[in-house]
Parts: sequence; C-alpha cells; structure tokens
Amino acid sequence: MPNLGDLELQVMEVLWRTDHAMSVREVLAELTRDRDLAYTTVMTVLDRLAKKDRVTRELEGRAWYYRPAESRATLIAAEMRAALVGRPEQRRDALREFAAGLDHDDAAALVALLAARVEG
Repeated sequence: MPNLGDLELQVMEVLWRTDHAMSVREVLAELTRDRDLAYTTVMTVLDRLAKKDRVTRELEGRAWYYRPAESRATLIAAEMRAALVGRPEQRRDALREFAAGLDHDDAAALVALLAARVEG
C-alpha cells in the first residue's frame, strides 16, 4: 500500500486484528513481539496515522486510544482505485493486466461480484 510505510502498515495490522480501541502501550506490546521499538516511535506513527485519517483516536484520562478509521479491505480498494489513473484505454489495460494475474478462485469471485453489481 503506497500511502503507508512499513511500520505504519504493521501498526494498522495490529489495530485491524482487534475489535476494541488500543493504547500506544498495547500496540507497542504487540509489535515488540517481533522487534524492538521505542514507545515514542509507536506514538509518532499513530499520531501520523491519525493526521492521515487512517485511524481515529479518543482520549481516555491521559492516554489516547486508537482504532482503524476503515477496514483493511476498504483501504486496499481505495488504493486500487487510486492506481487506475489515465485515459480510459490505459485504465482498461491496467485492469486487463490485473485480471490476467488473478488465480482461478479470485477471478471467479471477481466475476461473481461484477455480475451482482450489474444485475443489482
């Protein structure tokens, strides 16, 4: 996802895995299972994600609690739409290349979703 850096994406993955708002300390605890990070680093990343409107935050006492502003699927779909730029034939070429790279199951799912959209 081009609009998110590596650590931003890792933070988002932590937030997407839970159904409740998380504090910086809770996100840090999840992330430091795999690597060493400073509290201030995670705090800065979450602050930047809030400024990008990728997360929402609520102040409870003296701590901010964060949750994703959108689902992972919604973010990926927005990135895919953003990549479809240019003239109509350029967009069709890009869609053709995308479709050609899908495995059978994903292609069948896409066909079914498009058919439902056309019918409904």
